Amino acid sequence: MYIKIENYTKVLKHNTILHNVNLEFNSGNIYGIIGSNGSGKSMLLRGIAGIIHATEGSVIVDNKVLHKDISFPPDMGIIIEKPELLEQLTGLENLKLLASIKNKINEEQIIEYMKMFLLEPKEKKVLKKYSLGMKQKIGIIQAIMENPQLLILDEPFNALDETSVSILRKLLIKYKDENKLIIITSHHAEDISLLCDNVIFLQEGRVKEVRNL
Repeated sequence: MYIKIENYTKVLKHNTILHNVNLEFNSGNIYGIIGSNGSGKSMLLRGIAGIIHATEGSVIVDNKVLHKDISFPPDMGIIIEKPELLEQLTGLENLKLLASIKNKINEEQIIEYMKMFLLEPKEKKVLKKYSLGMKQKIGIIQAIMENPQLLILDEPFNALDETSVSILRKLLIKYKDENKLIIITSHHAEDISLLCDNVIFLQEGRVKEVRNL
C-alpha cells in the first residue's frame, strides 16, 4: 500500500489545524508521528483514515483519491483516541458485533486475541466496568483482529500493562515483516525508537522534520 498526502490543510472553526502537509507512506514500514498536545497528530490520522475531509489538498491511497474515488482506505484497522465501543456490552460481545460487519473472523479467533492480551473472554462484566487498560486492549483487538493491511494507531500503548506493551510491540514488528503499513503516535520515545523506521515531527499542524531511523 502506498499513501500520499498532498498539500493537506484542515481548518476547523476558523482555526487551521493542519497546514499544507505533504507526506508519503509505504507498506513494510512503521511510521511514528511525534508532537505535543494540539500539534495535529490525531487530526492527521483522521485525515489519512478518511474520517475527515480536507479543507484543501488530498489523500491518495494506491492512486485513488479519498472522498473522490474511495471513501476510506481499503483493509484498514484503526484506533484514534478512546475506542468507540458499547459500554453496556462485554468485551467479547463488542468484538463479535464489530466482526459481524465483515464476517472475516469467527468467535474462536476473537477469543484467541483476547487471551493473547490477557483478557478473559467469558468475563460477564460489561465494558462500562472495565479498567482503562482493559478498554484499550479491546480497542487494539478490534483494530488488528481482521488482519488489515493498514493500521492507524493513536497512542496504542496508553494505559497498557508492561506485558501487553511487549505483546503489542512484537505484533507490530511481525506485521511490518508481513509488509503491512503501520502508522502510530506515541508520547513515549522508547516506543518510537524501538519500532519505527521513519519519524514525522509535527508542530502546530506543520511537518517540521521527517527522520529515518
